[in-house]
Amino acid sequence: MTTLDTREDALVATLRTTLAGDVIDRADPRYDEARAVWNGLVDRHPAVIARCAGTADVVAALAAARAHRPPVSIRGGGHQVAGSAVCDDGLVIDLSGLTAVTVDPETRTVRVGAGARWADVNRATQRHGLVVPGGEVSETGVAGLTLGGGMGAVQRAFGLSCDALRAVEIVTADGVVRTASATEHPDLFWAVRGGGRGIGVVTTMEFAARPLGPQVANALVLYPIEQAAAVLDAWRALVPTLPETVSPEFALWSVPPDPELPTEMHGAPVVVAGGLYAGPAEEGLEVLAPFARLGTPLVDATAITDYTASQSALDPLFPAGARYFFKSHFLEHIDDGAAAAILDAGRDRPTPGCIVVVRTMGGAIARVSDDESAFAHRGAAFNVSIDAGWTDPAMDDAAIGWARRGWDGLAPFGTGGVYVNFAGLDEDADRATSFGAHAGRLDAIARTYDPDGVLAGAAVRP
Repeated sequence: MTTLDTREDALVATLRTTLAGDVIDRADPRYDEARAVWNGLVDRHPAVIARCAGTADVVAALAAARAHRPPVSIRGGGHQVAGSAVCDDGLVIDLSGLTAVTVDPETRTVRVGAGARWADVNRATQRHGLVVPGGEVSETGVAGLTLGGGMGAVQRAFGLSCDALRAVEIVTADGVVRTASATEHPDLFWAVRGGGRGIGVVTTMEFAARPLGPQVANALVLYPIEQAAAVLDAWRALVPTLPETVSPEFALWSVPPDPELPTEMHGAPVVVAGGLYAGPAEEGLEVLAPFARLGTPLVDATAITDYTASQSALDPLFPAGARYFFKSHFLEHIDDGAAAAILDAGRDRPTPGCIVVVRTMGGAIARVSDDESAFAHRGAAFNVSIDAGWTDPAMDDAAIGWARRGWDGLAPFGTGGVYVNFAGLDEDADRATSFGAHAGRLDAIARTYDPDGVLAGAAVRP
């Protein structure tokens, strides 16, 4: 038996005597399923997975981590593209069972367990005509998206997901359960709003909700790829004229296999333009109408839909187990050079699942001061993500290479910052580009609450 085997056995033994939840080691028949995450490109083999039944189990798991010092990763929804939820030869603190969502419609407060996904939140809040600003795929984990900032379809109207946070329950590396808010442990509260992972284990989040729904207006217009340059120019001119109740998007993608669309169109490269209106639905149709006047549309699917339906519409196009590699840049503006680089990035996409997306920022995001939270990109006007998606492992090099080339081509036009939730694989993550001037403050907070580096492996690695 090797030293590694002995240490793993000791870690597993400790967890089995202290956890109420399941302890899954390499010999467990559930192991392969338990270690799998959303991104099928990630294939890591932890020593043990501690499926926590509650906060007390998190405290116990951290005690085992302090005693045996394995690498540690923290799993919420398991959706982060870099696969940070799972580590090799270490301890996964698995929160995926903590999915409770409770809504107080009187105070518009929503408490969310760290294993919940946005679909869980949307179902609960929409019963009361409320929303918490989430992402664009409802299967995304709430905790991971929020800790990294949380861009989404209503971000200009309501801000990032982390901007809606009012408090968190967090277990720090010393095993102490703390509430972090604007008045309690404000340093931790600052850090969890955009600082990514590794400061502690967040078990519960409390959000402020906003009125919206159940029906919303949503613009979705497809244009022929041959019109890409003209549509992008028209989109750039349209964006400054739209109210903050719209967060306009532009994408270079392929027609999805939607049964409502002609079969012969499926997989064809197209330009996509649109956005959701964060206000009265009937009013939104008029505001969104210009998205269908950027060129000659192939399809104008602008309509009033249920908010929950609009938030889950993309779920089938980003299935769990497919392979993903995302990279992004923040931009202060899109001049002609940046526009050309965006179009270049969208050329020669190796699979229909590869996409280039331009998201508009500003609005409520920019009204939060730079130092109010750890999110370091408040001044950006746009985020451009180059998202490779594919299923065949033989395509790994081609798909990742395509995304890297597009990202490199856009680099001269970016701010130098990247979105931590779209940071490629862990080896691509860089604290300076993810957190900018906030990186030093985040490191100091981590040293305060984790001086021995118990959770160092759970943080974004330089």
